[in-house]
Amino acid sequence: MRKICTAFVFLLFICSTGIGQNRDETAIKTAVETLDKALVDTNKVVLESIASDELSYGHSNGKVENKQEFIAGVFASPIRFQKIDATDFTIKFYGNIAVVRHFFQASVLDGGKPGTINLKVLQVWQKQKGSWKLLARQAVRIL
Repeated sequence: MRKICTAFVFLLFICSTGIGQNRDETAIKTAVETLDKALVDTNKVVLESIASDELSYGHSNGKVENKQEFIAGVFASPIRFQKIDATDFTIKFYGNIAVVRHFFQASVLDGGKPGTINLKVLQVWQKQKGSWKLLARQAVRIL
């Protein structure tokens, strides 16, 4: 009987861990979508709320910005996102850290001219006070 109870508790633990990870995986994908929507909408309030105060935001051209520089750059850039699609996610969890890799394809207006941006993106998210915050991001342009 004791072996059965031990096995049951072990299975319950495994199942609950998987459910919690699935919940966090869904929350991370939602956070990425929220970030992308804020970039399209140029929504300063959302960008400020989703970015960690310690943000390190790396662009595909090698430029690295902190939180304030990143948000200011969204408004100063001649590039305006029209639509962003994030696909091919891989997400790994390390405690309160999530490492996300995905493909980023965007339709943009660059100085008023239509264009497309294709990137591979690495993002690091940290759970801070119950919410996922973007801690770091680095993009590589795909030609």
